[in-house]
Amino acid sequence: MLALAPDAGSARGARAVAGAGSWDGGGVSGELLWGSCRGSGTRPYQACVDLSGPAYRCSCPSRKFPCKHALGLMLRWATGEVEEAQAPAWVREWQQAREARASRAAARPADEAAPSGPVDVAAAERRAAQRAERVAGGVAELDRWLLDQLTHGLAAVEPAGDGPFEAMAARLVDAQAPGLAEAVRRAGRAVGVGPRWAERLLARLAALRLLVTGHARLAELPDGLAATVRSRIGFPVSTEQVLAGPPVRDRWQVVGQSHSADERLLTRRTWLLGAAGGRPALVLAFAPLGRSLPPEAPPGTAFEADLCFYPGAAPVRAVVAARHGEPAPIDAPAGARSVREALAGVAALRAADPWLGDVPVLLRDVRPAGTDRLVDADRDALDLRPGPEPPWWLLAVSGGAPLTVAGELGASGLRVLSAWPSGPGERFAAAPPGADDPAADGEARAHPQLPADLVSAALVGTGRRPWGGGPVAVGGRELTVAGGATGAAALLDAAAVAVAYRQSGPVPVAGAVADEPAGPETRPVVPPAAAARLDRLLRGTGVPGGPGTATDLLDGWLRAAAERGFRVPADALPALLDRGHRHTALRPAVALLAGRRGAWLAERRPEWAYLRVESADAAQPRPDDWETGTPGERVAFLTALRRRDPAAGLDLLTATFDAEAPDDRARLLRALAEGLGPADEPLLERALRDRRAEVRAGAAELLAALPGSRLTARMAARATAAVRVEHRALGRDRWVVDPPAEFDPGLRRDGVTPPARGTDARAELLVEVVARTPLSTWTALADRSPAQVLAMPVTEAWAPALRRGLTRAAVAAGDAEWAQALAGTAERGRPVGPDDDLVTLAARGLLPAEWVATHLVPALARDPGVARRVLAGVPTPWPEPVARAVYAAVEAVARAGTFSWQLRELCALAATGMPVAWAPPLARLAEGLTARAPDKRAGALVTTLAAALTFRHDMTEELR
Repeated sequence: MLALAPDAGSARGARAVAGAGSWDGGGVSGELLWGSCRGSGTRPYQACVDLSGPAYRCSCPSRKFPCKHALGLMLRWATGEVEEAQAPAWVREWQQAREARASRAAARPADEAAPSGPVDVAAAERRAAQRAERVAGGVAELDRWLLDQLTHGLAAVEPAGDGPFEAMAARLVDAQAPGLAEAVRRAGRAVGVGPRWAERLLARLAALRLLVTGHARLAELPDGLAATVRSRIGFPVSTEQVLAGPPVRDRWQVVGQSHSADERLLTRRTWLLGAAGGRPALVLAFAPLGRSLPPEAPPGTAFEADLCFYPGAAPVRAVVAARHGEPAPIDAPAGARSVREALAGVAALRAADPWLGDVPVLLRDVRPAGTDRLVDADRDALDLRPGPEPPWWLLAVSGGAPLTVAGELGASGLRVLSAWPSGPGERFAAAPPGADDPAADGEARAHPQLPADLVSAALVGTGRRPWGGGPVAVGGRELTVAGGATGAAALLDAAAVAVAYRQSGPVPVAGAVADEPAGPETRPVVPPAAAARLDRLLRGTGVPGGPGTATDLLDGWLRAAAERGFRVPADALPALLDRGHRHTALRPAVALLAGRRGAWLAERRPEWAYLRVESADAAQPRPDDWETGTPGERVAFLTALRRRDPAAGLDLLTATFDAEAPDDRARLLRALAEGLGPADEPLLERALRDRRAEVRAGAAELLAALPGSRLTARMAARATAAVRVEHRALGRDRWVVDPPAEFDPGLRRDGVTPPARGTDARAELLVEVVARTPLSTWTALADRSPAQVLAMPVTEAWAPALRRGLTRAAVAAGDAEWAQALAGTAERGRPVGPDDDLVTLAARGLLPAEWVATHLVPALARDPGVARRVLAGVPTPWPEPVARAVYAAVEAVARAGTFSWQLRELCALAATGMPVAWAPPLARLAEGLTARAPDKRAGALVTTLAAALTFRHDMTEELR
């Protein structure tokens, strides 16, 4: 649908309004689609689409067709978010008006549009002669202007910039030579831009001189070459004239598409290749900015058709005369060649047409060499066109393995448009929309490799340094320049010969070495429907709730796909790795789903290097991962070994521990959590003395979790020195607290960090010591159960710190009995904040769902901070008591109609945690809210929540 967008801004706007929260009502009936989108005004915009056209109507003031509201409506329809309904009156009236106009046009006599009377052949010939005379005058003026530039020197051109070129172009427009005018403008855009700009400018001026020479000899040229010269100058060729030529029937493969735009016009270039004849064809489509391009078969498909070609020496541009059937996907295109064979074909085309621009090539069995070159099986290489960044999508699809690619080959290299990988489960991939931006074509960095003496003479000018003529040395060969011209004309002719030779005789880079491929994948690719949904989540398009909800749903999608043993399609890897770079919480799942190819890509881009240190799939390590793997693969290998044989894993780590880099020591130490036992204690105690804080902290955490460790004994000794039981003859026994007085080196060794400035140091030390003390210490010391321990009175000043320490100890141990005892002794009715102990316990999932629903969920409507922490710890999908309580909170806030930001936060949380079975009740609640409340925002938020639950249901089903 976004291909219909008139520009990138409209596409972005469509994604922004595609969420259910932007729409009030809507439906689809047959080919009619409609909806009301809330805008900045008081009344919503009414948008409707006739899908058979397509045709569009919207009441917004935009002058673009289709506008963002019509595009957003189509996005919602494409994702199944628009239901069948009866069209309202305003939609039916629009459709009836369109049908009436079509009927009047069909009933109009055919001869009304035809010119009346016989065609005046003599007048037409006079007009053609007058135009030819004007063009001849413009060409003669251009020739004099070109000679002036070379006489005075290109160095004198730079201060004036492109101003003189624009003036010359304007005169050529007046002379009815628009092709020459555009070529002059393009030459002017090279002035002073990028390194070796003078070389590029000389090449473009030489190409213009070649056209001037061709025009002077039009009568002597072969018909094809004469047609090419006339076309380059700007003589029009009508579609009727093209269609009158002989048709070429074939099964035309759509091997690539690219788009460009200027101030007024949007252009689409569709490259076709005949499956039987191997003939290339270029089909152009144009639309004014703000309008959509006509539909065309997408890349990766083929269709049977008759094509008629524009006349020329190397006819490439064509018109589809007749189609014979619908486009169908192709597994692999026919006619792919090696690099050397493809360049020979390009040379033949450019030898016939020296002004030919980009030429299509279809290469077989090519692999990447770095990020800027492709190498075939014969080790012949072709440079990729420079751009703002490397073509990561192409490297991801390849993974270092051979693939078939199609692209446009120009003076600055190859721009790949499509790729067909050969591996199992791989799919066709086209360049993403931003990859074919004309601003990224790298022309400013390309150079035509002209002889240095030509360039230096052109810079100085023949007025100062006369050009003597003679042969031109290009590429180790001497080329004869015919014509006998002198001065600036001879210099331009020599440059034209050199440019034509360079363009018509490209040679590959021989002996290139391709990159080593990524390792074989062990996980299958997600099903096609799931891959399509992943694309939507990564783009944030067509996701209920917009990009924010898309990120939360993406987390759920990644975890579900990882649990089911899948990996993501290769072409989705760049966007997914970028998302992991921005959202660290996604990285563990990204590491699993990216597979070997993701790690291969991460070696080539610093922003993705995090993937190399994330743990890989511990279930399927390779034998050589410990010696040659990435840091993440080594952790996965050690984890898998510990799972099978803890002693062998400990021996392996102990043998290399001291020689490991500090960061690697910290990561590898965490693998000891698998099968942790008393035998691990000596290495962990040694790690407590490590110079790196991360290593010491990791060792302390593991020792605290190891029953009977020396660290827990030391902590218990500190704790019982600070907290003791006072047995009283009268009244209840109580806890007497005397926290540590100072921070000593022993505490630092055992993983305790110094208290922050501005805090109560003794209280903070008490919390840290108690948090690292086994909970059994307190039940043994008091000879009581956890609930009874917590019921004992505490020295009042230190009671909050003691309770915080016990809460942290319960969380670290995952002790549900202590957690429930802490919750049971909490003060009832007190306000609950995000940092409350109860919220901490609930956030770690240590409290029963019924308790959370009864005691904490009522606070959700008051404080979204509490909601986010509490519900983050409840397993998803939420248990029924929690879901029921959250539904009640959503309903209460929505019906209150005042706290829309709390409702928005609650709905965002429920979108990822609420069981999908709650979608129908939420939809009914939304209908009731919309029908009764004057403010529709609450109903819209709940509608979006219901749509998000349906989206989650479909997302899960696609991964089964």
